[in-house]
Amino acid sequence: MDDLRLESLAPTLEDYLELRRASGLTPKRPDQGAPALTNSWAWRRVVDAGGRAVAMGRVVGDGGWYFLVADMATLPGYQRRGLGRRILEDLLAEIRAKAPEGAYVTLLADPPGQALYRSLGFTEPTNGSATMHQVLA
Repeated sequence: MDDLRLESLAPTLEDYLELRRASGLTPKRPDQGAPALTNSWAWRRVVDAGGRAVAMGRVVGDGGWYFLVADMATLPGYQRRGLGRRILEDLLAEIRAKAPEGAYVTLLADPPGQALYRSLGFTEPTNGSATMHQVLA
C-alpha cells in the first residue's frame, strides 16, 4: 500500500460523498451521508499521504447477530490494488473478534465486487431468499 494507510475511521463527509459518486455507487446528499458516518458499527478507510480517503467500507449492525457490509468504494485511480480486499478483510476480522458465534454477515453485491465477495466466503442464498429493497420517495 506504499504511501497509503488503512485506518479504523470513517471518511470525512466530503470524502464519503465523493467516494460514492466517483466509484459508481448511487450518489448521496449530505443529509443522507452524515448519519451514515456517525451511526455505523465499524468503518475502515484507506487514506493517501495527504489524508484524503481513497477507499472505504463500513458495517452497519446491532452488535449481536446481524451485520451488513455497506459502502465498499474505491476511487477509480486506486482500483485493482487490493484496497477493497484489505478493507473487507479487516472489517470481517473485527466482526469475528467482537460478535457472538453464529453472527450473520450480509451485503448487497454489485457486479464489480462479486468476485471479491465470493473469494472471501460470501455466497448467494440457496434457500429461496431474495434481496429486496424499497427506496422511499
